[in-house]
Amino acid sequence: MTYLTKEALQAMGFKAIGENVKISDKASIYNPEIIEIGDHSRIDDFCVVSGRVSIGKYCHITPMCLVAGGSPGIVFADFCTLAYGVKVFAQSDDYSGSTMVNSLVPKKFKNEYLAEVSLERQVIIGAGSIIFPGVTIREGCSVGAMTLLNKSTQPWGIYAGNPARRIKDRKLDLLELEAQFLKEHQE
Repeated sequence: MTYLTKEALQAMGFKAIGENVKISDKASIYNPEIIEIGDHSRIDDFCVVSGRVSIGKYCHITPMCLVAGGSPGIVFADFCTLAYGVKVFAQSDDYSGSTMVNSLVPKKFKNEYLAEVSLERQVIIGAGSIIFPGVTIREGCSVGAMTLLNKSTQPWGIYAGNPARRIKDRKLDLLELEAQFLKEHQE
């Protein structure tokens, strides 16, 4: 994987960009002027990131992910990971048939649902999962592959399914490892 240089990243005009940020030269970034990326975060090949997006420190967006922040936005706290092919949407059309859909149709003919999405600290979303507008994934949640997240979660749970349901509690052991990691990597 080839990453953009620090100069190339600065030339893109991000709202804010941290130290040691890595973005693949095969990623597509739209609206960089409203995108913030924290220190040590990475966006891999074939990802699309657009709209209002705020990415914390040590976040990893793996290949083929879509992060569609639109106007409401998507917020990633520190230490979040999206596995391969995850899709996160902060806006959606009304599919009921009562209005038109499609990006080419003027807003007056549509009824879009717009709501911020938030991933709190230490969240990992499994491959192929989808997160709908308005959902908050609470701190420490682990989400299994191919999960549909249409409602917010509770902290420190393991979720899976369509729609997502809590399977069991997630261990808190990683918090000790995080503290040790941060102590060793103080900036």
